[in-house]
Amino acid sequence: MTARRDIEAITERIRQRSRPGREAYLGRIAEASNRTANRAVLSCGNLAHGFAVCSPSEKVALGGDRVPNLGIITSYNDMLSAHQPFETFPALIKDAAREAGGIAQVAGGVPAMCDGVTQGQPGMELSLFSRDVIAMAAAIGLSHNMFDAAVYLGVCDKIVPGLVIAALTFGHLPAVFIPAGPMTTGLPNDEKAKVRQLYAEGKAGRAELLEAESKSYHGPGTCTFYGTANSNQMLMEIMGLHTPGASFVNPGTPLRDALTREATKRALAITALGNAYTPVGRMIDERSFVNGIAGLHATGGSTNHTIHLIAMAAAAGIAITWQDISDLSEAVPLLARVYPNGLADVNHFHAAGGLGFLIRELLDEGILHEDIQTVWGEGLRPYAVEAKLGADGGVVREASPRESGDEKVLAPFKKAFQPTGGLKMLSGNLGHAVIKTSAVKPERRIIEAPAKVFDSQQGLNEAFKAGTLTGDFIAVIRFQGPKANGMPELHKLTTVLGVLQDRGQHVALVTDGRMSGASGKVPAAIHVTPEAVEDGPIARIHEGDIIRLDANAGTLEVLVPAGDFALRRAADSDLVANEFGFGRELFAGFRQMVGRADHGASAFGNNAAEFALQ
Repeated sequence: MTARRDIEAITERIRQRSRPGREAYLGRIAEASNRTANRAVLSCGNLAHGFAVCSPSEKVALGGDRVPNLGIITSYNDMLSAHQPFETFPALIKDAAREAGGIAQVAGGVPAMCDGVTQGQPGMELSLFSRDVIAMAAAIGLSHNMFDAAVYLGVCDKIVPGLVIAALTFGHLPAVFIPAGPMTTGLPNDEKAKVRQLYAEGKAGRAELLEAESKSYHGPGTCTFYGTANSNQMLMEIMGLHTPGASFVNPGTPLRDALTREATKRALAITALGNAYTPVGRMIDERSFVNGIAGLHATGGSTNHTIHLIAMAAAAGIAITWQDISDLSEAVPLLARVYPNGLADVNHFHAAGGLGFLIRELLDEGILHEDIQTVWGEGLRPYAVEAKLGADGGVVREASPRESGDEKVLAPFKKAFQPTGGLKMLSGNLGHAVIKTSAVKPERRIIEAPAKVFDSQQGLNEAFKAGTLTGDFIAVIRFQGPKANGMPELHKLTTVLGVLQDRGQHVALVTDGRMSGASGKVPAAIHVTPEAVEDGPIARIHEGDIIRLDANAGTLEVLVPAGDFALRRAADSDLVANEFGFGRELFAGFRQMVGRADHGASAFGNNAAEFALQ
């Protein structure tokens, strides 16, 4: 089935806007393709270093270009739950590669930090920049030019976007992404959130809070709420970078291992040495990204991807804007309710029918482009399935169920939770911002209230403890953009503002920082651009100014006479404390080079996005 007319119109708009950058990119990867799968371009010394630790038979095979060589890029570390399962993957991949007549080598590791550990801490100011570091680290591993394809082991927030940027930079190589899966269900997320609120109000102690958090985040795998990490997995599957049904299978299970072995063999099958050469730079195109954005809306995914998708697409010469994302939100209904947009976790979503069910529903209604190319072959329809373990220990697939296993978690298209996806662009005299409305009750989507202005989330939290956050207000947290301090997530604001809202106050947030997939029931205008440190209008807001946030109309304005507002001097903030400690001094160059949030907040520059906004 072809995509619906409105979906195709947005896709065509992106295609036309991207044409110069996309054509240049495709030309570069075509040239690179002529030099890959040909280790003969390497000198004998090059090769000797490249396969020094291989077996004698592998050295002969690699020296003569007789077999495909698979590069493994891994985000493994054994401190963090999402990445720890990858410890055993390289051995599994190498064994599967040998079975398929190929060779696999660990090409390199990439850093993988956890925003859950660094929330509210100085290290969070490195989080967004870690995406670009990950892309660079992966590029170093692949720069040896020893590989015919690559597999990418990554799951969490900045890791997958960084790996996608690297994969598309090496777009002449086939790329398969291999997930580790979510941890099993622990303490329900809504119960954890209640304990957090009680702690914030002084009604629960640290021991009770730590017990609740530990019962929620309790074992190997990704966190089970639908934040950026699990949004990443949805994106990789709906864009065709996973094998079908791979995203939400728990780690340490026979099916997880079988999917990993299968992905390895598929990566070897699509190299230039075979008959199904699928370079990822040609495979992923404008339709792939539109499908990813549609999936983000249909599942109520992370606001972080309004930044990451732009940066990822730019790596392939594709120019996506916030307006594209907002317009697609108007066309795509919300079909999933996973915390913080509901009470269920991602395991419940998977059990209710998961991505296979959702992909089929969206395909049948023309929301997705069916005619894309994937690592599995032609078309997205083969992803409307459920992966299971076969009697022989391999993967078998069945058509996704026709009915949802729980319509409170996963709705059919005709019973959508809401007609739009819940991500919207806001515009007005404060610039541009993004808001996630899928978890915000309709009666709270418009607020007009005086501003309470802070230059850090700590400032607001201190005001809360002092009891000065009374009445209705809109909290303005500024100097939190990429140039100011790396654009940290301000997740610790969620609990405080939620407490005040539950007390009956009308509250909202306006910030040039991020809130991630954990932004919840409080209306939050985030990623405000231009940011305060670049003399953005947010730096000219005064305490008590009336701000109007209208998520229905898509507007964000300070109600001050235009002439008076324009003449105000932008506030300054002493950012020296953000420049040192916890490695922040090493990222001074990133803070200087980084682009705007609506350009993808990339330190690489973003010619595609800049062209789009001219």
